[in-house]
Amino acid sequence: MDETAPWPWVVALALGLEATLGYPSQLTHPVAWPAALIDGLERRWNRPTTSHRRRRTLGVVLVALLVLAAVVLGLAVQGVLGSSLPALTLVAPIATTGLAQRSLHDHVAAVLAPLRADDPPAAREAVSRIVGRDTQALDAEGVAAAALESLAESFNDGVVAPAFWLLVGGLPGLFAYKCINTADSLVGHMEPRWRTFGWASARTDDLLNLVPARLAGALIALAGGCGWRVMLRDAGKHASPNAGWPEAAMAGALEIQLGGDARYDGETVARPIFGDGSHPTVADLERGLKLYRRACFLLWLIPLAIGLIVALAQ
Repeated sequence: MDETAPWPWVVALALGLEATLGYPSQLTHPVAWPAALIDGLERRWNRPTTSHRRRRTLGVVLVALLVLAAVVLGLAVQGVLGSSLPALTLVAPIATTGLAQRSLHDHVAAVLAPLRADDPPAAREAVSRIVGRDTQALDAEGVAAAALESLAESFNDGVVAPAFWLLVGGLPGLFAYKCINTADSLVGHMEPRWRTFGWASARTDDLLNLVPARLAGALIALAGGCGWRVMLRDAGKHASPNAGWPEAAMAGALEIQLGGDARYDGETVARPIFGDGSHPTVADLERGLKLYRRACFLLWLIPLAIGLIVALAQ
């Protein structure tokens, strides 16, 4: 698909389709393919006996291979489909595989349901599917906070950033982002095993999220009608250059407090606090889901507006 293709309409249609239909749970998600490649190369290249310098170099090679494969595949698909109007309806469903609006909403709603029913064990089980922290000892407030933090951060990683790179780079951009984001989630950690090998994956993911994360925070604040002050004040507290933006915006928009110490693998980890309000309640989680839906709607308006401007300018 060449530069004259109506990519804003592709993005808008993909967002609408994915929000409506989601991805069939009975099918293997395409992200499993790069995940399998990353896992295999990590086990082969990231051996303790290999020098730190070589492991870092191989981590860079991993990123290069992922981006190259993603771009080649994306260009091949676009080349086969072409740039006609029927191609629009074919590219959009393919692009939905890189988006997670519906999945994210459903996973957080699955946490909210047992909280409403006063079923803490079920709520802790549900939230454990979307967070990396220990959940066994969380009370209702802790579960609500964990779900809201995951909702905010994943709004960028699973929705805004993929849509942004689809708009900017077509299918090659979308596929490359998803591969790098997957690599970051698998090997981009600070633990000794991955710190050197995963350095390139983590830094590349940071780079690709610089603009989308700030856009995600702005959409959350705009959807909530407030939160700008807290977002601008607190976003930089996060160790990540990007994750703090949507999380601080969510805290500010809901006028609650997010972050703070959490337990990972049995150890307490000190984390920054976002916002000035009280700890979130079940009602705040419900408000957060409504806010998320409004933010998604605002995101849809961006490619629609761009498409309309381009059409009028021609």
